[in-house]
Amino acid sequence: MSTKKRFVLSGYFGFKNFGDEAILSVLVNKLQQYKHRITVISSDPKYTIGKFKHIRSVYTFKIPDIIGAIAKSDFLISGGGSLLQDATSLKSLIYYLFIIFIGLVLGKKVIIFAQGIGPIKTPIGQFLTKNLLKHCTYVSVRDKKSYELLNSWGIKTDLLCDPIFSTTIPNVEKNGSVAVQLRNFKTMSEDFIDRLAQKVATEFSDKNIEIFSFQDALDLEVCQKFEKAINMLNPSIKTTIHSDLTDEEIISELSKSEYVVAMRFHAIIIALLANIKTLAINYDIKVEKIASEFHLPVIDLQKDFENKFEELKTLDTDFIKSKVSEKVFDWTNFEKFINS
Repeated sequence: MSTKKRFVLSGYFGFKNFGDEAILSVLVNKLQQYKHRITVISSDPKYTIGKFKHIRSVYTFKIPDIIGAIAKSDFLISGGGSLLQDATSLKSLIYYLFIIFIGLVLGKKVIIFAQGIGPIKTPIGQFLTKNLLKHCTYVSVRDKKSYELLNSWGIKTDLLCDPIFSTTIPNVEKNGSVAVQLRNFKTMSEDFIDRLAQKVATEFSDKNIEIFSFQDALDLEVCQKFEKAINMLNPSIKTTIHSDLTDEEIISELSKSEYVVAMRFHAIIIALLANIKTLAINYDIKVEKIASEFHLPVIDLQKDFENKFEELKTLDTDFIKSKVSEKVFDWTNFEKFINS
């Protein structure tokens, strides 16, 4: 029987982004199975505490509070998601590495949990990531390229699937709709929104269009622009924007769709778990990777759509179902370390 231990969880938590919040739920549920004590580093501690029972939370940028929480802990867990990359900004990478550094300096066991590593383009980013991860207790990644990168650095690593593949999809009745999930991005243009709206309105004029905002601060405005474009092209098409939903509501509503057109990585995973024909909008290497693995059609923010919507309609859902069945999250080594 394992004894209760104290854990600090570091990640992109509290920003109300579906993917990261869903990963946090997976982690908290697993740790609470063993009655461990949890403190979450969050941009919104009140929100995070409200989501879970019996946890504590400290603010993302209150470094003294973070140091205090880690000092009292047994483990620091960093992840999951794509924390260790400098495509967003070098500042973001340095922040998450600094939290790992605190854990190591204080002599804590540090776990890197099912992360996607990279891209890390800056020499300083590569140097710091390599030399900090070498000292971590247990490292796991969610994709082959991350695994190969860390292996090339001499870091022992487990290759796992994304923890969201462990999500249970509710048994819901399909409603024949088309789900469109969009987010703002630096290369997202008005032209792309208009072209996408034109294609969706043409290809699915007989279907309801369900538009999903997974993180309202980044997604909602572009979702509203897309809805407006659809309504201008064909006012008879019924559109609905889904925003400010709980994780469970997002999963349930998205799972009802017949088709999904999605940007966000975890929107694609939920669609795959629900065995829905899915078209990926490529804005990040992680989207490109999962689309390639599942043979999904992909459109680019700045290129012509070609025949990708035709490919969407003819996707082999039996193949998708078969590939998804291979994605079993392996907790073995994680559980061994946290309960040792």
